[in-house]
Amino acid sequence: MPSGSDTTAETAPTGPDADRPGRRTGSAVTPPTGGAVEGGETPGEGGAGGESGTAAAATASEPSTGERRPGRPRRLGLLARREARRSALAAVSGLALGLAFPPFGVWPLSLVAVAALALLTHGRTARQGAWTGFAFGVPFFLLLLKWLSVVGWDAVIGLSIIQAAFLALMGAGLALVSRLPVPALWPLWTACLWIAEEWARDRVPFGGFPWGRLAFANTGSPYTPLAALGGAPLVTFGVAVTGGALASAALVLWRLKRAGGLSPRGALPAAGAVAVAAAVTAAGFAVPIPTAAADSVDIAVVQGNVQQPGMDFLGRPMMILDNHVKATLNLAKDVKAGRIAKPDLVIWPENASDLDPFQYREAYARIDEAVKAIGVPVLVGALVDHPTKQGYVENQGIVWDPKSGPGASYTKQHPVPFGEYVPFRQELSKIITRLQRVPRDFYPGDHTGVLKVGPARLGDVICFEVAYDEIVRDTVNAGARAIVVQTNNATYGRSGQPEQQLVMSKLRAIEHGRPVITAATSGISAVVSPDGTIEQRTKEFTQDVLTARIPLRDGKTLADRVGAIPEWVLAMVGVLSCAAAITIGRRGRTDEKGQ
Repeated sequence: MPSGSDTTAETAPTGPDADRPGRRTGSAVTPPTGGAVEGGETPGEGGAGGESGTAAAATASEPSTGERRPGRPRRLGLLARREARRSALAAVSGLALGLAFPPFGVWPLSLVAVAALALLTHGRTARQGAWTGFAFGVPFFLLLLKWLSVVGWDAVIGLSIIQAAFLALMGAGLALVSRLPVPALWPLWTACLWIAEEWARDRVPFGGFPWGRLAFANTGSPYTPLAALGGAPLVTFGVAVTGGALASAALVLWRLKRAGGLSPRGALPAAGAVAVAAAVTAAGFAVPIPTAAADSVDIAVVQGNVQQPGMDFLGRPMMILDNHVKATLNLAKDVKAGRIAKPDLVIWPENASDLDPFQYREAYARIDEAVKAIGVPVLVGALVDHPTKQGYVENQGIVWDPKSGPGASYTKQHPVPFGEYVPFRQELSKIITRLQRVPRDFYPGDHTGVLKVGPARLGDVICFEVAYDEIVRDTVNAGARAIVVQTNNATYGRSGQPEQQLVMSKLRAIEHGRPVITAATSGISAVVSPDGTIEQRTKEFTQDVLTARIPLRDGKTLADRVGAIPEWVLAMVGVLSCAAAITIGRRGRTDEKGQ
């Protein structure tokens, strides 16, 4: 606390450093340590020591004895006003990241967004970094998740705010690690914090929601092959390291410009950062993607279509099932006429049977008719009442044989909260009446989806499960020779969500060296080769049948073998880098007090 004489008015600084907190010595203000340049107009603020910038600013503006400190709402308002320009730049950067994802798919913008957020948080306090990360995250997720507006814009806004909270924590971390010594390692700390943020979003709350990972914006970029080495986390790491290195180069050049001009010697760190970015980008081209297979199988994917998009896609009972039965019967006619070669197996999508075939005889009879007509096993997606827990339903893929009928099945392990089950149903349903449209909770399965379908051993993954690393990886490691994604995107048709989910299939194909077959009720159904190439795809809201010969592979990629270890290690490095920044900052403040 300064004395009365220490709070005398002084001339406010002007220019780019006007909003940078100073450190008082008597009544004078000295520049903050670290000398970082601020992002936006001047990429950085303050010196080493986490919240030291805030502490100094608070000291500089401490009210004299008798004055009341402004309340928290007023302080937040002042912070928002002071950070308005930086927040606007963060919001634009967040929108740029949203444009990197389908349906836009401008993946280089992911590099720009990572670099921009790194610069905007560089040298800031943890609190300022958190605000900047939140300002970045909200518009990013609003654009990315706009397909959820079918449910309601309040759902889009609510989920976007929850997800942006993780980016706020990352923003605080980015601000902290930007103060660490050895500036050349700044891109490494930046990338590890992106991994830590995605690690957390993948797991909490309610099992996590990994939509919007940097890897999913880079399923057709030079970084994509890195998935075969370390899965989606390594792709994110490659993108984030490159973006961080570009930010480091920009920061060096900005400082040189402010210092009076560029020089070859002074520009060496910038050249080194650009070289790192180029090396990481080129690394993907050196990664071999295994595609050779000892045998193959002929498949058919049936997309029966629905009556209408949106929340009420089901229409009257049996309509969706009839669509898939008719499409399969037509396929059988084409096979019999010699127009199409007979497949070894047929794949129906999630919810192809909108009635439980074990409870409704007519549904059982219709499925059995279609399977016997084609004469090969069919993987049928159906909603089935739980056998022992009344009121619960299971989302299943059922192997239906033309001779023996229904056999082995897989139950979706990761039901979607508020879509397939309602957490705290009794309490929330009274407040949010829309939740009553989810009348029954889905019960999660307890094992992987490796199923013997005719001559093939397929790994069944249902809908959003393709976004979760561990579910797909466990299925492959359990013996799946090809991956099947049964999905029902009718609710979100023509919204961009089917495209966002399809690129996940591309990434999984490369990550696990397996073909990925996506079967959707209304589209997009697709056949993806082990190298990530989309061989065939359907249009949305059309009835269609895809036929293809796919390889069956037994070999495992390095990503399959190492599992989640790279993600855990990189995330831990990010957390420890923040801890180191906090420790160094506290030690620095202690030293100053001692002096």
